[in-house]
Amino acid sequence: MSDRLFIFDTTLRDGEQVPGCQLNTVEKIQVAKQLEALGVDVIEAGFPVSSPGDFHSVIEISKAVTWPTICALTRAVEKDIDCAAEALQYAKHKRIHTGIGTSDSHIKYKFNSTREEIIERAVAAVKYAKRYVEDVEFYAEDAGRTDNEYLARVVEAVIKAGATVVNIPDTTGYCLPREYGEKIKYLMEHVDGVNKAILSTHCHNDLGMATACTLEGVLNGARQVEVTINGIGERAGNTSEEEIAMILKCHHDLNIQTNINTQKIAATSRMVSSLMNMPVQPNKAIVGRNAFAHSSGIHQDGVLKNVQTYEIINPKDVGIDDNAIILTARSGHAALKHRLEALGIEVSDDKLDRIYEAFLKLADQKKEITDDDVLVLAGAERSNQHSIKLDYLQVTSGHGVRPVAALVLDIAGEKFRAAAEGNGPVDAAINALKDIIKRTMVLKEFTIQAINKGSDDVGKVHMQVEYDGQVYYGFGADTDIVAASVEAYIDCINKFKK
Repeated sequence: MSDRLFIFDTTLRDGEQVPGCQLNTVEKIQVAKQLEALGVDVIEAGFPVSSPGDFHSVIEISKAVTWPTICALTRAVEKDIDCAAEALQYAKHKRIHTGIGTSDSHIKYKFNSTREEIIERAVAAVKYAKRYVEDVEFYAEDAGRTDNEYLARVVEAVIKAGATVVNIPDTTGYCLPREYGEKIKYLMEHVDGVNKAILSTHCHNDLGMATACTLEGVLNGARQVEVTINGIGERAGNTSEEEIAMILKCHHDLNIQTNINTQKIAATSRMVSSLMNMPVQPNKAIVGRNAFAHSSGIHQDGVLKNVQTYEIINPKDVGIDDNAIILTARSGHAALKHRLEALGIEVSDDKLDRIYEAFLKLADQKKEITDDDVLVLAGAERSNQHSIKLDYLQVTSGHGVRPVAALVLDIAGEKFRAAAEGNGPVDAAINALKDIIKRTMVLKEFTIQAINKGSDDVGKVHMQVEYDGQVYYGFGADTDIVAASVEAYIDCINKFKK
């Protein structure tokens, strides 16, 4: 039989303390309902005494949410607890989360107190909260830097006072994973009556170890984890909820289960990111946009042959439709062929080789190749058979400078050079082109289109050129819009009926 791990989500409390991430009540309700759908067990809705807005939000979240326990944070102060109890009056399942600092640093400098006085205040706060609710959680702030023997005394005292959950926060993110795990183990072995309460982890990510510390805590007996969506939180953030959920899902041998519906992870992540205006770093585990993206040619080839070669998580398990084969300069023939086939383009090996050469040149100029780019490359490949090709192009232009273009054309293997001025860089380049191709031709239409609208994007140019009473259509594509324009003009010329 597997152990049950309770998920305590503090996105709306600890996560919302990030500067610039504050939500209004309506937005908090949106997030709370999504967390309920995700399957979290406890939602820490706020710190009611801190502001009228927080107080109001806890009330409204309590009304809006049915299944999760709604938790309100307090200090070990009676007025805080009174305020929390009032804010929780409509909650179907309610919890007061009270506590005090227990490290020597907090005791001496924050409270100007003693160890014994801190224990007395902790016990008094728990007993006072029990007057309002049965479910009382106690936090030993800065437990990560608290002496284990003293921490055990505090934990034992608050459990005897009625605490149902005891939170062991690594408030500063200082603990090594092994050190934090041993702290939980020590408490499990040395606290009389520890089985009467649940030990909870609450780890911060100041040194990038929050998830590792949390996992070590769970492996050593903690059965509640305090986490946030996307790992948001003060300073470097909190333990990432999605990481813990997927670690336990992937490692079945641990026999630890959560109630999280992992297929809703991606949607929840996007909602929180959007509402809090907090972008998720691209390489963030589980929910980053690159979490299931493969750009290395070796990796792409392996994934296309067997997805499990480089993926331990099915993207659908977290609510993402599929992995992504990202085309970059590091991609190989297999990835390009896969993308072409996905776009409905069948190519021979010889043609693929030619397209791949053009692909590598473009990939050196762009960070990522899009589907539109691939279609352009496949279409442009036919132009390689043209008798007239652009060999070299240089343009000088700027504010207060007369645009000048110099180019070299390859016509049936012979090089032709020309230079010309114009009223702009494209005009100068076309004038130089006309100096070589001495035919009477008129530009009838000139259209430029960016594919994805980024500054490094490929520009597509469509042209109509009239020659000998007939209009010819040309096409060019390049990250350099002047080069694309010249290529489009040349494409028209190559179609002229001789």
